[in-house]
Amino acid sequence: MSPKLVTLVNPNLVHPPITPYALDILTTSLEAAGFDVEVLDLTLRRELWRHAIARFFSNRDPILVGVTIRNTDTIYPQEQRVFLDSHRDIIRAIRHHSHAPIVAGGVGFSSMPFALVEYFGIEFGVKGPGEVTIVDLASTLDKGRAPTTVAGLIINDPVLGVHQAPQPDGRAGLGRVSLVNRSTPYARRSGVPRRVDNLAYYRHGGLGNILTKNGCSFACTHCVEPDAKGHQFARRAETAVVDEMESLTAQGVHDLHTTDSEFNLNIAHSKAVLREIIRRKESDASSPLHQLRLWIYVQPAPFDEEYAELLARAGCAGINVAPDHVRDELLDGWKVSAKGTRFYTFDDVRRLCRLASDHGMLTMVEALLGMPGETEHTMRACVDALQSLDATVVGYTLGIRVFPYSPLGQRLAETSGGMWTVPGLQSNTATEPILLTPAAKCSGPVEYERQFMFAPSGDFRPVYYFSPDLPEGRGRLGPNTRWLTSLQLLWDWVPDNERHRVMLPTAPGLSQEDNNYADNPFLLHLTILGYKGAYWSHWRQRTAIINTAVA
Repeated sequence: MSPKLVTLVNPNLVHPPITPYALDILTTSLEAAGFDVEVLDLTLRRELWRHAIARFFSNRDPILVGVTIRNTDTIYPQEQRVFLDSHRDIIRAIRHHSHAPIVAGGVGFSSMPFALVEYFGIEFGVKGPGEVTIVDLASTLDKGRAPTTVAGLIINDPVLGVHQAPQPDGRAGLGRVSLVNRSTPYARRSGVPRRVDNLAYYRHGGLGNILTKNGCSFACTHCVEPDAKGHQFARRAETAVVDEMESLTAQGVHDLHTTDSEFNLNIAHSKAVLREIIRRKESDASSPLHQLRLWIYVQPAPFDEEYAELLARAGCAGINVAPDHVRDELLDGWKVSAKGTRFYTFDDVRRLCRLASDHGMLTMVEALLGMPGETEHTMRACVDALQSLDATVVGYTLGIRVFPYSPLGQRLAETSGGMWTVPGLQSNTATEPILLTPAAKCSGPVEYERQFMFAPSGDFRPVYYFSPDLPEGRGRLGPNTRWLTSLQLLWDWVPDNERHRVMLPTAPGLSQEDNNYADNPFLLHLTILGYKGAYWSHWRQRTAIINTAVA
């Protein structure tokens, strides 16, 4: 076995399976630096993961094991399912079979990295893009140097505790742009042993994925991505992006979903990517890009006629747009640029839906209800406005997951001060009032981050927020109060003849439907029957699809 082996592990046991793109990214960088890389992918072997770990490490001795944590929990307010216990079980099993140090990363991990390094009991963590840092760490270990020399590495030291190595080059301050490979494509493979099998994921999950830029320069109140990924856009060369798309479509992965925070932010770069796709399609009749079906996340603006035309010509099949709400008094200060200014109105949402329809593209419009200031009146206004849109599907979420470094999380911690209960804070598993202490009053980042996921007892208690101005707020609220009155209002406001195109949040006993992703029965039926593309594009036909799958 190679003395320079790095093992990368995907511990995600949730289905339908989502391609672990991060492991392709890390593999590309490690291979370029001369390391041998093997991927231990447990997602497609979730019933046998213990056996898979024991067998893999029985004849391998890597110098480093990397674990990607894509999600800490579902962030679905009505379910509040946490994944960290299964991740820790997997890490403990790896530890039992291997003496190699373990480093964790990923966007979910990066939302609370110090607390998770401690919770998992691992040596290292990486916040933000890991492709540069993991190479630095592997090289340091290979040469026998101290890991403290790896800039920005989170280190679990028995004396100093969990802390971060200095970043003398200012990478964090620059939005981590220097930590992203922007010039060359990432290696995407199918059917290669001990690598991510992109085609297998496509066959079992219906989507591939593609990154055109990393990070986000906007400052939406509930969002963790600028903190977790970097607060500047790290734009990848459009030729590299489209090379990767061409590679995937040639392998048979025809439906690709963007993993950017939002595809249309920094629209000049987005248009450049689309033009490169179109150029290759028009110059080569045999290009596999003719089979491309692109699915994208966007904000309502910027989105002009030219952009809609480019999307359609490039092969865009569907657009997921997240205006979050329609009322200005709620969105002002909520969905904002880095300078704190709003960048769209509801007219932009209506215009986007019209342009998409004119160019034959499907649309899903998503609302995030329950933000500060939300009332029964504003919630009803949002429902009425979104139902009036010419959208393929409209989806509603009630309640907001609160993360340590989102602006909302920091604001709530300052308001609570570790002493006062903030109205609207909720967790299904809370057994006592939820108090949040601001970072400046905590002993360190571990203590600060833990309180957003764990109760003082150590049990899971993910924190959510529901506007106390909703009907429940007029009563006596406990920390684990279920906001079922507002939930029922949503169901009452959507007419029966509109239900076929609406995704509504659900609670036990309210409906047989469920629009959460994790182990969703409808989505599992889709994959069994071989449907491809974004799952919401099949939502209107869900009854027929489920009946077919059952039959």
